[in-house]
Parts: sequence; structure tokens; C-alpha cells
Amino acid sequence: MIVADNFDYLLNTIEMEKKVTTKKNTGKNPMTLLHAIERVVELSKNSKMSAAFMRKAKKEINFLAKSYGISERQAVLFCICMERGPRRVDYDDLASYLDINKISALGFASDIDVLVRRRLLRFRDVKDEDDFDVPTAVIRCLKHNEVYELPQRTGLDCAGLFALLELWFEDLNDDAISAREMREELQKLFDDNPQVGFVKRIKEYYLHSEDALLAALFCHLLINRDDDDIRLNQLEDVFDSNAAFNNAKAELRSGEHMLMKKKIIEYRCEDGIANNNRYKLTEDAKRVLLAELKVNTMEEKIADLVEVDQLTEKKLFFSESIGRQVSELGSCLQPENFKKVQERMRDRGFRNGFACLFYGSPGTGKTETVYQLARQTGRHIMVVDVPQIKSKWVGESEKNIKALFDRYREMVKKAKQTPILLFNEADAIIGLRKNGAQNAVDKMENSIQNIILQEMESLDGIMIATTNLQQNLDRAFERRFLYKIKFERPTAEARAKIWHEMIPDLSDMDVQTLAEKYDFSGGQIENIARHYNIDCILHGDSSDTLAMLINHCDNERLDSDEQKRIGF
Repeated sequence: MIVADNFDYLLNTIEMEKKVTTKKNTGKNPMTLLHAIERVVELSKNSKMSAAFMRKAKKEINFLAKSYGISERQAVLFCICMERGPRRVDYDDLASYLDINKISALGFASDIDVLVRRRLLRFRDVKDEDDFDVPTAVIRCLKHNEVYELPQRTGLDCAGLFALLELWFEDLNDDAISAREMREELQKLFDDNPQVGFVKRIKEYYLHSEDALLAALFCHLLINRDDDDIRLNQLEDVFDSNAAFNNAKAELRSGEHMLMKKKIIEYRCEDGIANNNRYKLTEDAKRVLLAELKVNTMEEKIADLVEVDQLTEKKLFFSESIGRQVSELGSCLQPENFKKVQERMRDRGFRNGFACLFYGSPGTGKTETVYQLARQTGRHIMVVDVPQIKSKWVGESEKNIKALFDRYREMVKKAKQTPILLFNEADAIIGLRKNGAQNAVDKMENSIQNIILQEMESLDGIMIATTNLQQNLDRAFERRFLYKIKFERPTAEARAKIWHEMIPDLSDMDVQTLAEKYDFSGGQIENIARHYNIDCILHGDSSDTLAMLINHCDNERLDSDEQKRIGF
């Protein structure tokens, strides 16, 4: 409810405005809302709402009625509520002010209902409609001589719809509107805004009005309050009675509620255990219902989409064997070939998904090869953040990986060219499974691996995994990879080409010296080249480029003698 001090401040301001506007309204100055209300209040005292009073105050009453879009009698009642309240008014107050009996005052109930629907009044308790007050928003508008307008209800976008839901749920929490009225308002809002994606999708669940309101509450709390950890006591206001709330609680705790059956909400987990007193929207519901608001779902947090136009060309150097395998895979992934290959495999009863493994030492170009294949074949890449998959909550990780593959399947359906699903540095999730796993973490890791194996069986797309620890690869994964390419450290000849590509100004002799002296990977050479360029920017070009590069090479390499000294 409204804090008393705020009301007092607003009322004091209004009293000051009244004095000012009374002076201003002498002569030809236009009438203000406050002046009209003050005049009606003055004339209506002990008037019994008589015809004589109505004639005497006709100018002001008519002005207020037209301004607010209400009847003349409702305009008078609104003025009296402002005077007798605005914090608390009842039918006794109306009877006392107008000098009529209480039974006659109850005859104004239908007018009070209209003022409540117009949001010029609100019931203090929807279960007892005898007390009402004037909302702060109405008083604030009056202070600035502005008519309080109902928020727009039609032609909304999704953000506008949720802004309106914020106001309505505040009214519901303040007992200014009943659950029944809220359901009716929500249904009308949906009917008036069929163009909003949220409305279209929630209607596809075919929910009863009670469940639709509850689903809207979960979405409202996430969007407007950033609350995705909902307790049972937050749900009580959307039910008509304690009996209805208790029935819903029982269904929620047992997992039998319709919103849980339709996978709109689910339990939250604490320390690996589902808590049946706390709930949240499912990742699927967030993705489907709230797509227009771009809510980050868990599968979006664990995988970034790299679009093909973000990929820059980069020259790669391979041995003849690796180059031939990469070239063959690139040829298969060319759009004109990929569909033909898939169709042929499908016709012959084979799996038509492309699962590929790039393995070998760090810095040998595994990840960059994926990027260049995507660029050459016009494909986006969904890059999986493997550590994010392993949620701290046991049970969430399995949901994360399933949601990830669901999202990838949707992308495959919508994309012009099949995107690549990249598990970079995938050692943690395609390693050896643990036999006889007993603890929760080992069981979770085995469960994740089993899900990935099942998804690879039904894969209708392109999945590439990179790993530095191929010796730890589980045999079940090894069998499911169609292409397995080992990325070896570059030969001296390949290293010379990389040095020349990275630092074109090097002489042939210097290139040869560096290539033969240091058995570096492409990634290490690139790192040294970056250091060299930074030095040149800061200190200018060196008179002895080779000496500078040799110094950087020695710093890049951790000699075996140094490694032995580490740790004392």
C-alpha cells in the first residue's frame, strides 16, 4: 500500500497548487483540474447530490467528466474521495459528506466500480470492496494538471505488454484488483494483441485462464524483476481463495501441475537436489515464450554463435598429409557437395551427420582450421563453452547439454547452410568414462557423455571436436567420429613458411635459421610475431631483427632445465 508520508507530501503540494490556481482562475485564465475539484467539493458538502447542486456546479462537473471520460455523478464521487481521503474512503464517508443515509450511499457502488476500472480509485482489499483510495499516480498527475490516462492496451510490442503486466501485478499485490479480474484483464489483453509473439506462443499451450495467469506471473517476475527463483509465497495472489492456492501448492510440490507437465516451469536445484518449494521457468519456455525480449537461456550462455561474416581469412600451413585430409573435408562441406553426400548416405541407410575430431598438440591450428572451413563454406559456428556445461548443480548439466543440442537442431532447420557445432578443447567431455562411478560428479560426467553419444548417433549436421589429449579419448566416441585428423607439429619447411607469413620482412636466411633452431608450433610462432611487432611499435625497428626474435624465442620456450627447477 502507499506510504502515508508520500501521500502527505503530495497532498501538501496539492493544497499549495489549489491556492495558486484559485488566484489564477480569476478572469479569463483556463480552468484547471484542481480548481474544478475544489469547487465541486465546496458545493457538494451536505448537498444530498441534489439537482440544484448539479446545476450550480455544472461547469466544473462537466469539465471533470469530459476530462476523465466518466459520468457527471462519477466525477462528483471522485472529487469527494479526493477530499475525504485520499488514503482511505468508504461508503460512510460518502454518506456523511453528502448528508444522505448509508443505504443511499451504497447505491453508488456501480459508480465506484467504474472509477476503479478507470484506475481513478482502487479497492484497498478486493475481498472487502467497502474501502477504497486514490492511487498515487492519479494524485501525481493532478499536481501537474494532467489527466491520468490508462496505459495503452492495443497495438503493443512485447516490451510494452510486459510494462503493462508490471502495473497490473503491482495492483494485484496491493489488493487493488482481484485474481478473477486480473484473469479477465489478461484474456482481453491477449485478445487485443494477437500480433505479439509471446501471446501467440502462450496460446499454443492451450492453458486454462488460471494457469495462463500463473505462467504470465513467472514471465513477469523474470523480465520485470530479474527473479528466476520463485517461492510458493510469491504465487498466492493469483488464486481466488486459500483452497485454490493449497490445491495448486500440492500439484506443484508433486510435479503434477499443468505448467510442469507442459514443461513451462520446473523445480530449482540446490546442492544437486530438486527443491519442490522453489521454481523457475524452463530453458525451453524462456527460449520459446520470451524470444522477442532476447532473454539469455542457459544454452545460449554455454554456446556463442560466430557468424560467417565475422570470420577473417587466415593462411594455414600443413604437412602434405594433413593438408590433403583438410582439403577433402572442406570439399565435402562445400554446399553443393554436402547435400548430395547427406542424401547418398541417407539412401544407403547410413547416419548422415558429419562428426569430426581434430586432435594433436596445442597451437597446431585445430581451432583455426574449423574457422577457415566455416568461412570457405559459408557456415556459422556455434562455439560451445565446455566448462559452462558442467553446472555446479548436479542434474542441471544434463539439461544444459540437451538444451544445447535442441538449439543446434533449430538452427539447422532455419539456416540456409548447415552450421558447425564446435566443441573446442573437448577433453573434459569426451574423455574416458568412469566404470562403476559412485560419486555424484562422476555419475554426472558419465551422463553427459552418454547424452552426447546419443546425439551423435542422430546428428543431422556438422559437429567438430578438438582435443589436445587424444590418448584419453573414450573408444565409444572414437567410433562415432567420421573424420579424425591428427594435427602434428609443423615440419621445418612448414615452420619457415609460417615465419615468412608472420614477418614478411625477414630474410630467407633468418627464416631458415629460426625454423631449424626452434621446433615451435604455428601458435607459438604467431605469439612471438605479436611480441616482435609490439616491440617495434614501442621502441622502433631493431637494427638486429634476428637477435630480437631469438630473444623472444628463448623467452617463449620453457627449457627442460627450467622446468626441473620449478617447485624447488
